Amino acid sequence: MAKLCLPLLVIFLSLFSLSRTVEPAFSGHTARRSRARANIEAACRTTRYPDLCIHCLSTYVKPNMTIQSPQELAQVALTASLYRALYARAFVLKVARQINTLKRENQVVHDCLQQINDSVDQLSGAIKELRRLEKESVGDDLFWHISNVETWVGSALTDANTCVDALPGPNMSKLKATIKGKVLNVAQTTSNALALFHRFAKRYRAAGSATKKP
Repeated sequence: MAKLCLPLLVIFLSLFSLSRTVEPAFSGHTARRSRARANIEAACRTTRYPDLCIHCLSTYVKPNMTIQSPQELAQVALTASLYRALYARAFVLKVARQINTLKRENQVVHDCLQQINDSVDQLSGAIKELRRLEKESVGDDLFWHISNVETWVGSALTDANTCVDALPGPNMSKLKATIKGKVLNVAQTTSNALALFHRFAKRYRAAGSATKKP
Protein backbone atom coordinates (compact mmCIF):
# COMPACT_ATOMS: atom_id res chain seq x y z
CA MET A 1 0.00 0.00 0.00
CA ALA A 2 2.85 2.39 0.83
CA LYS A 3 4.42 1.68 -2.54
CA LEU A 4 1.15 2.63 -4.25
CA CYS A 5 0.60 5.81 -2.21
CA LEU A 6 4.03 7.25 -2.94
CA PRO A 7 3.59 7.50 -6.73
CA LEU A 8 0.09 8.94 -6.23
CA LEU A 9 1.51 11.55 -3.86
CA VAL A 10 4.17 12.51 -6.40
CA ILE A 11 1.54 12.86 -9.14
CA PHE A 12 -0.69 14.95 -6.88
CA LEU A 13 2.14 17.29 -5.94
CA SER A 14 3.16 17.63 -9.56
CA LEU A 15 -0.38 18.56 -10.64
CA PHE A 16 -0.68 21.01 -7.74
CA SER A 17 2.57 22.68 -8.76
CA LEU A 18 1.49 22.86 -12.41
CA SER A 19 -1.86 24.39 -11.54
CA ARG A 20 -0.14 27.12 -9.53
CA THR A 21 2.14 27.83 -12.47
CA VAL A 22 -0.63 27.99 -15.06
CA GLU A 23 -3.19 29.90 -12.99
CA PRO A 24 -1.57 33.37 -13.17
CA ALA A 25 -1.18 33.20 -16.96
CA PHE A 26 -4.77 32.01 -17.34
CA SER A 27 -5.99 34.76 -15.03
CA GLY A 28 -4.11 37.35 -17.07
CA HIS A 29 -5.73 36.16 -20.29
CA THR A 30 -9.13 36.16 -18.62
CA ALA A 31 -8.61 39.70 -17.32
CA ARG A 32 -7.57 40.96 -20.76
CA ARG A 33 -10.53 39.25 -22.37
CA SER A 34 -12.88 40.75 -19.77
CA ARG A 35 -11.52 44.25 -20.39
CA ALA A 36 -11.89 43.82 -24.14
CA ARG A 37 -15.45 42.53 -23.67
CA ALA A 38 -16.30 45.53 -21.47
CA ASN A 39 -14.92 47.93 -24.09
CA ILE A 40 -16.93 46.20 -26.81
CA GLU A 41 -20.17 46.30 -24.82
CA ALA A 42 -19.70 49.99 -24.01
CA ALA A 43 -19.04 50.86 -27.65
CA CYS A 44 -21.91 48.74 -28.98
CA ARG A 45 -24.43 50.66 -26.89
CA THR A 46 -24.11 53.47 -29.45
CA THR A 47 -25.14 51.21 -32.36
CA ARG A 48 -28.56 50.38 -33.73
CA TYR A 49 -28.13 46.63 -33.25
CA PRO A 50 -26.10 46.27 -30.04
CA ASP A 51 -26.55 42.51 -29.55
CA LEU A 52 -25.35 41.80 -33.08
CA CYS A 53 -22.51 44.26 -32.58
CA ILE A 54 -21.32 42.52 -29.40
CA HIS A 55 -21.53 39.11 -31.05
CA CYS A 56 -19.55 40.19 -34.13
CA LEU A 57 -16.80 42.01 -32.27
CA SER A 58 -16.47 39.40 -29.52
CA THR A 59 -15.70 36.79 -32.18
CA TYR A 60 -12.39 38.56 -32.76
CA VAL A 61 -11.35 38.77 -29.11
CA LYS A 62 -8.70 36.14 -28.36
CA PRO A 63 -7.17 35.49 -24.92
CA ASN A 64 -3.99 37.36 -25.88
CA MET A 65 -5.76 40.31 -27.51
CA THR A 66 -7.03 43.61 -26.15
CA ILE A 67 -9.25 45.70 -28.38
CA GLN A 68 -9.40 49.09 -26.71
CA SER A 69 -9.22 52.09 -29.04
CA PRO A 70 -12.23 53.33 -31.06
CA GLN A 71 -10.15 52.92 -34.21
CA GLU A 72 -9.49 49.23 -33.47
CA LEU A 73 -13.18 48.67 -32.82
CA ALA A 74 -14.14 50.42 -36.07
CA GLN A 75 -11.54 48.38 -37.96
CA VAL A 76 -12.86 45.09 -36.58
CA ALA A 77 -16.49 46.10 -37.21
CA LEU A 78 -15.76 46.97 -40.83
CA THR A 79 -13.89 43.69 -41.31
CA ALA A 80 -16.83 41.74 -39.86
CA SER A 81 -19.19 43.57 -42.21
CA LEU A 82 -16.95 42.83 -45.20
CA TYR A 83 -16.81 39.11 -44.36
CA ARG A 84 -20.60 38.96 -44.21
CA ALA A 85 -20.88 40.83 -47.50
CA LEU A 86 -18.48 38.36 -49.13
CA TYR A 87 -20.49 35.45 -47.75
CA ALA A 88 -23.78 36.95 -48.97
CA ARG A 89 -22.27 37.67 -52.40
CA ALA A 90 -21.09 34.07 -52.77
CA PHE A 91 -24.58 32.81 -51.97
CA VAL A 92 -26.40 35.24 -54.29
CA LEU A 93 -23.89 34.50 -57.07
CA LYS A 94 -24.62 30.78 -56.74
CA VAL A 95 -28.36 31.48 -56.95
CA ALA A 96 -27.90 33.75 -59.98
CA ARG A 97 -25.96 31.02 -61.81
CA GLN A 98 -28.68 28.48 -61.06
CA ILE A 99 -31.27 30.84 -62.45
CA ASN A 100 -29.26 31.28 -65.65
CA THR A 101 -28.82 27.53 -65.99
CA LEU A 102 -32.54 26.99 -65.67
CA LYS A 103 -33.23 29.93 -68.00
CA ARG A 104 -35.54 31.59 -65.49
CA GLU A 105 -34.56 35.22 -65.47
CA ASN A 106 -35.02 36.94 -62.14
CA GLN A 107 -34.04 40.58 -62.30
CA VAL A 108 -34.33 41.09 -58.54
CA VAL A 109 -31.65 38.49 -57.81
CA HIS A 110 -29.29 39.86 -60.44
CA ASP A 111 -29.82 43.43 -59.23
CA CYS A 112 -29.14 42.30 -55.66
CA LEU A 113 -25.92 40.63 -56.78
CA GLN A 114 -24.74 43.89 -58.31
CA GLN A 115 -25.60 45.79 -55.15
CA ILE A 116 -23.71 43.32 -52.96
CA ASN A 117 -20.74 43.51 -55.35
CA ASP A 118 -20.77 47.27 -54.86
CA SER A 119 -20.98 46.85 -51.07
CA VAL A 120 -17.94 44.55 -51.08
CA ASP A 121 -15.92 47.07 -53.10
CA GLN A 122 -16.98 49.98 -50.89
CA LEU A 123 -16.26 48.19 -47.62
CA SER A 124 -12.86 47.07 -48.93
CA GLY A 125 -12.04 50.66 -49.86
CA ALA A 126 -13.23 51.93 -46.47
CA ILE A 127 -10.98 49.48 -44.62
CA LYS A 128 -7.94 50.54 -46.67
CA GLU A 129 -8.78 54.20 -46.08
CA LEU A 130 -9.12 53.65 -42.33
CA ARG A 131 -5.65 52.12 -42.26
CA ARG A 132 -4.28 55.25 -43.93
CA LEU A 133 -5.65 57.30 -41.04
CA GLU A 134 -3.00 55.79 -38.76
CA LYS A 135 -0.37 57.81 -40.66
CA GLU A 136 -2.24 61.11 -40.53
CA SER A 137 -2.34 63.80 -37.86
CA VAL A 138 -5.14 66.27 -37.35
CA GLY A 139 -5.52 68.29 -40.52
CA ASP A 140 -7.31 68.58 -43.86
CA ASP A 141 -5.91 65.26 -45.15
CA LEU A 142 -7.19 63.45 -42.07
CA PHE A 143 -10.70 64.81 -42.49
CA TRP A 144 -10.62 63.93 -46.18
CA HIS A 145 -9.86 60.30 -45.31
CA ILE A 146 -12.58 60.31 -42.65
CA SER A 147 -15.08 61.65 -45.17
CA ASN A 148 -14.10 58.94 -47.66
CA VAL A 149 -14.68 56.18 -45.11
CA GLU A 150 -18.07 57.58 -44.11
CA THR A 151 -19.12 57.94 -47.75
CA TRP A 152 -18.10 54.41 -48.72
CA VAL A 153 -19.60 52.71 -45.68
CA GLY A 154 -22.79 54.75 -46.11
CA SER A 155 -22.98 53.69 -49.77
CA ALA A 156 -22.42 50.04 -48.83
CA LEU A 157 -25.27 50.30 -46.33
CA THR A 158 -27.56 51.91 -48.94
CA ASP A 159 -26.83 49.16 -51.48
CA ALA A 160 -27.54 46.41 -48.97
CA ASN A 161 -30.78 48.08 -47.88
CA THR A 162 -31.84 48.49 -51.52
CA CYS A 163 -31.54 44.75 -52.04
CA VAL A 164 -33.48 44.03 -48.84
CA ASP A 165 -36.25 46.45 -49.83
CA ALA A 166 -36.56 44.79 -53.25
CA LEU A 167 -37.45 41.48 -51.54
CA PRO A 168 -40.52 42.43 -49.49
CA GLY A 169 -43.63 40.53 -48.52
CA PRO A 170 -44.46 37.28 -46.75
CA ASN A 171 -45.22 35.38 -49.98
CA MET A 172 -41.71 35.33 -51.42
CA SER A 173 -40.03 32.02 -52.16
CA LYS A 174 -37.85 30.32 -49.57
CA LEU A 175 -34.81 31.06 -51.73
CA LYS A 176 -35.50 34.80 -51.84
CA ALA A 177 -36.24 34.80 -48.11
CA THR A 178 -32.80 33.25 -47.51
CA ILE A 179 -31.17 35.92 -49.70
CA LYS A 180 -33.02 38.63 -47.82
CA GLY A 181 -31.86 37.26 -44.46
CA LYS A 182 -28.21 37.16 -45.48
CA VAL A 183 -28.24 40.63 -47.01
CA LEU A 184 -30.15 42.03 -44.04
CA ASN A 185 -27.32 40.76 -41.83
CA VAL A 186 -24.87 42.67 -44.05
CA ALA A 187 -26.97 45.83 -43.73
CA GLN A 188 -27.17 45.57 -39.94
CA THR A 189 -23.47 44.88 -39.40
CA THR A 190 -22.61 47.73 -41.78
CA SER A 191 -24.92 50.06 -39.87
CA ASN A 192 -23.12 49.12 -36.66
CA ALA A 193 -19.71 49.60 -38.29
CA LEU A 194 -20.71 53.07 -39.46
CA ALA A 195 -21.85 54.01 -35.95
CA LEU A 196 -18.54 52.80 -34.46
CA PHE A 197 -16.59 54.71 -37.07
CA HIS A 198 -18.55 57.89 -36.25
CA ARG A 199 -17.59 57.31 -32.62
CA PHE A 200 -13.93 57.07 -33.66
CA ALA A 201 -14.05 60.11 -35.95
CA LYS A 202 -15.84 62.29 -33.40
CA ARG A 203 -12.70 62.93 -31.33
CA TYR A 204 -10.74 64.06 -34.40
CA ARG A 205 -13.49 66.42 -35.50
CA ALA A 206 -13.56 67.86 -32.00
CA ALA A 207 -9.77 68.31 -32.06
CA GLY A 208 -9.96 69.90 -35.49
CA SER A 209 -12.61 72.36 -34.36
CA ALA A 210 -10.52 73.29 -31.35
CA THR A 211 -7.45 74.08 -33.48
CA LYS A 212 -9.47 76.37 -35.76
CA LYS A 213 -10.69 78.56 -32.90
CA PRO A 214 -8.92 81.99 -32.68
